[in-house]
Amino acid sequence: MKTILDVKVLAGDGWSGVVKKGQTLRIVDLEGNQAVDTMLYNAHDSTDRYSAVDTICGQSNIYLTKGTRLVTQNGNLLMTIVEDLCGRHDTLGGACSQESNMVRYDIDKRFMHACRQTFLKYGLAMGLEKRDIAHNINFFMNVPVTPEGKLTFEDGLSAPGKYLDLLADMDTLVLISNCPQLNNPCNAYNPTPVQLIVSE
Repeated sequence: MKTILDVKVLAGDGWSGVVKKGQTLRIVDLEGNQAVDTMLYNAHDSTDRYSAVDTICGQSNIYLTKGTRLVTQNGNLLMTIVEDLCGRHDTLGGACSQESNMVRYDIDKRFMHACRQTFLKYGLAMGLEKRDIAHNINFFMNVPVTPEGKLTFEDGLSAPGKYLDLLADMDTLVLISNCPQLNNPCNAYNPTPVQLIVSE
């Protein structure tokens, strides 16, 4: 396969770009246990975006893995996970924000950088607006659901060098925030870089 893009995204930084239909986006967890928050949109209509609800209902599973079809609220297929060395990814935990840091952890955490800021920065650069920030996927993140229906944040299931491949079923606008979270174990309390490779 021909490599179109090969970039390292530092912890706390982000990336945005269009993965064209038929191309594959590989996300590599370089050091293990890094959470990669990701948003997906129809590149030609940003109102047609990834839907956690429709994706979960379509596969009857709250966790994402090889074979998962990532769909929009309109039922359109954005991308398919065609390879996955981690085995489970979260679509319920949402993206950290300064407000959630304050509520979940401590009022002094309000000013820590968060994924929502990164999504806004890279989304604005791609012509999106604040209202376009919606459901996201947390690749490599482990968020078990208790029997009572509560979410818990646990150590990740990934390891250095593990990756997943996303095949674009349509031209897909991708926003990535390489999570800077220091307050829960989603990054093993040590945010690290990830690698993005687009090939065709």
